[in-house]
Amino acid sequence: NESPTAADLQKILGSVESDYDEAIASKLISELDGKTIHEVVAAGKEKLKGFGGGGGGGGPVAAATGGGEAATAAKEEKKAVVEEEEEEDM
Repeated sequence: NESPTAADLQKILGSVESDYDEAIASKLISELDGKTIHEVVAAGKEKLKGFGGGGGGGGPVAAATGGGEAATAAKEEKKAVVEEEEEEDM
């Protein structure tokens, strides 16, 4: 649909059991009036260029590796505590 209406939005949101707000839908429709989806997407991409991106992906991987070693050490310590408690019970 080249010119969706607030009713169209309500139908779409209702189909995925999402909340619908008449005021927000009306504002969105009025702001998009006379624009094509291609214009809106192009303008959005241009705005997103300022946010940068990429990088920073290596940190969580290193942390996950370290966390795995810590988890193994914690399991071994817990096992030792359980064995000590069993010996005390005897």
